[in-house]
Amino acid sequence: MTKVEATSDTAIRNSGSAALTNARGTAPVLLVCEHASRKIPLEFEGLGLASDAQISHVAWDPGALEMAAHMARILDAKLVTSTVSRLVYDCNRPPESPGAMPSKSEVFDIPGNQNLTEAQRADRVSRFYRPFQSLLSKTIAAAETKPVLVTLHSFTPVYQGARREVEIGILHDTDTRLADQMLALAATHTPLNVQRNSPYGPQDGVTHTLKEHGIENGLMNVMIEVRNDLIATVAAQHAMGQMLADLITEAMQKTGVAA
Repeated sequence: MTKVEATSDTAIRNSGSAALTNARGTAPVLLVCEHASRKIPLEFEGLGLASDAQISHVAWDPGALEMAAHMARILDAKLVTSTVSRLVYDCNRPPESPGAMPSKSEVFDIPGNQNLTEAQRADRVSRFYRPFQSLLSKTIAAAETKPVLVTLHSFTPVYQGARREVEIGILHDTDTRLADQMLALAATHTPLNVQRNSPYGPQDGVTHTLKEHGIENGLMNVMIEVRNDLIATVAAQHAMGQMLADLITEAMQKTGVAA
């Protein structure tokens, strides 16, 4: 694939809680970034969090959005993102999951998510989760050919006080096709520590989007986790995006999908 400039319709918003970037992209790849934003609408009063917590990794995936947007430009792929903090609603979790509106995230208590009523939970599902799901479903349905679904995330280098040695995680659920090829090819693209289903895996409930929109629709799919200290600057985000785009392209070719 050749590098292209961003199209004029860079972001098309749907109900203020989801966005489609590069809507005219023609690649057989659909990128998704569920934790792209740390925005907490004013009405939630910061969910009762201190300002440092509101901008920390518990509120979003630092570096993931710019990395994903750069990949969309390189691949000429569409990109669907959530535009609110995952603490308001984690769009990679179903409504019944405790993690959808977590009362605690790592070491942070989330006061604004504690003791939510059923009506309050239903309101967030309606306002934030459903529009994201709808936009993603419509984008898949509108594709001329079945796209390959790639979700993009970042993770903190230190979790619960423990240092993580993994630098890039290639995650999958029951469909391992693309993940297998990416893992087999990874060493030819990067010297970084690349691992399967790490630092999270299906047992942690992180493959909701893959299952709901990938497996259910018969789409080849994969989830990529990048340690956020490796994408702390725009230059690093672009370099990582380029490497991952190249890796995805070659892995797709190995599976018989023209990238």
